[in-house]
Amino acid sequence: MANHDSAEKRNRQRVKRTSRNRAAKSELRTIVKKARVALKTPAAASPLIVGAASALDRAASKGIIPAKRASRVKGRLARALHKASAAPAS
Repeated sequence: MANHDSAEKRNRQRVKRTSRNRAAKSELRTIVKKARVALKTPAAASPLIVGAASALDRAASKGIIPAKRASRVKGRLARALHKASAAPAS
């Protein structure tokens, strides 16, 4: 339990920030998941991959996820798209 006014304020800020970050992280995971699922049809996946990359960059700039994680996930999505579009359509 906080003993000082400043500690109580920091706790209120922490709760707000955690809630906001949790919602943003959940939305980010949903966007990335939709992009991964869309890789089955590479033509439809391209705009979703671009949107996911944008969302990852935005989350990294706000400190919701580390910048290196955003870069790694973007690279993996791009590589998967390249692989899916290079594969013969069956």
